[in-house]
Amino acid sequence: MTLRSYLIMMIAATSLCWAAFVFVIWTVNPFITNRLGFFLFYLSLFLALAGSAAIIGFLIRFIVLKRELAFRAVKIAFRQSFLFSFLIVATLFLLAKDLFSWLNLLFLIIGLSILEYFLISYGPGRRRHITPDEGMDNFNNT
Repeated sequence: MTLRSYLIMMIAATSLCWAAFVFVIWTVNPFITNRLGFFLFYLSLFLALAGSAAIIGFLIRFIVLKRELAFRAVKIAFRQSFLFSFLIVATLFLLAKDLFSWLNLLFLIIGLSILEYFLISYGPGRRRHITPDEGMDNFNNT
């Protein structure tokens, strides 16, 4: 997939997600809906925010920073857009359930930061595969 086709697909999918979010806003009455209505609200908002943040994050990395390959910029922007969208949706959910406090927000940010650190440090480029011969050599030398 070329970069141009990726951007066209992401913009189209994000536009559809925003249209779905607007449709949910206009059709679902929050005072009489069941859990399905709230699930659709949060899901459509999450996907719309994730798509928008991924596009914006990629454009910032690719045009402004120009330090990374397009594939890496897409991968990083996509990962961080999901974390950012989860933060926004989780905050709105906590507000809706009257559970929002600055301490809960701080725990949420710390948890997502730890997850981001784990994803960065445990990426596929960080692992080293040991062949059986290397493993036996290391075992015999000790």
